[in-house]
Amino acid sequence: MALYESIAFALFAIVTLGSAAGVVLVRDVWHAALLLGVSLLSVAVHFVMLHAPFLAAMQILVYVGGVLILITFAVMLTRQNTETASEVGS
Repeated sequence: MALYESIAFALFAIVTLGSAAGVVLVRDVWHAALLLGVSLLSVAVHFVMLHAPFLAAMQILVYVGGVLILITFAVMLTRQNTETASEVGS
């Protein structure tokens, strides 16, 4: 059983590190927000693996449910469409 837990930990560690690197490296804010959600969800999976379900639930409720939704609305409300901006400027 420990082998499967180690494999699952390694896979989710790769997902966490890859999505966290993607948050920093992508140029589009929307894709960075989505990758942040993937990273935060995979951290919640790590909490489940550590037998801390309350922390996993709080991770999902507070960070994924609260902060990520706030970032999503901020991106949607502040993003300008490039076609609309070029038509208004001319």
